[in-house]
Amino acid sequence: MPAYKDEKTGTWFVKFYVKDWTGANKQVKKRGFATKSEALEYERSYKVRQESNLDMTFEDFFKIYSEDMELRLKRNTWLTKEHIIRTKILPYFKKLKMNEITAADVIKWQNELIAYKDENGVGYSMTYRKTMHNQLSCIFIHACKYYNLRNNPARQAGCMGREESKEMLFWTTEEYKRFSEAIIDKSMSYYAFEMLYWTGMRLGECLALTMEDFDFNKNTVRICKSYQRLEGKDVITTPKTKKSNRTIKLPKFLAEEMKVYFEMLYARSLGRNAVRPVCIQWNK
Repeated sequence: MPAYKDEKTGTWFVKFYVKDWTGANKQVKKRGFATKSEALEYERSYKVRQESNLDMTFEDFFKIYSEDMELRLKRNTWLTKEHIIRTKILPYFKKLKMNEITAADVIKWQNELIAYKDENGVGYSMTYRKTMHNQLSCIFIHACKYYNLRNNPARQAGCMGREESKEMLFWTTEEYKRFSEAIIDKSMSYYAFEMLYWTGMRLGECLALTMEDFDFNKNTVRICKSYQRLEGKDVITTPKTKKSNRTIKLPKFLAEEMKVYFEMLYARSLGRNAVRPVCIQWNK
């Protein structure tokens, strides 16, 4: 495992061969290391990951886990998972070897999180504790299922939280009508809340609606997409679950209201450039 010094830059680089998935040798070259030891550690770590040898650090296995899972999950799901792992799990386990992590290690990690309090003296909720534990367990399950790890130490240690049932609060019809009367002069907010209240659709589903989703012959609206703000960008994705793809029957009065709203948007558009708007404009 030699490392080489680039005399022009004063930095170190490694050059080595590994077998790809077809069994053919391929060359890997990586430059820019400040020290020889850093360059050699990169080569060692790369080869261990390539061989799927679990005599590797948790941090290195997380790279494999990311490559395996990121494209299989919805973007927002992956970002949530990755954030929990990077901020709550990696700081404790990253330098430990996968095949040496024990249930006792997991219990120590759990105890640190259970004892944690923020500046206001508030700790993690029972639901969030369970979520953090589940993310750790998912990594070990993946290692057991696909990379021959012998056991799942997170399962042996047991969960550190539980799902908390939260009371669902609903507006009565009278309460909602009082609210809607207060915002009736804000037309876009009014029509958006009308759709949310009378159909029960999710906020992201409402924000992703287009005129083409409405069928005024049948008085229905089709839910087939959802709006999200991810990594500073507006993104239209599929709904939360497959069952979320659905067609909702609209009350006759709501269908009439939406017709009025579309006519208002169309009139505004004609006044600007005579092009019919495609997306419903909730945010103006």
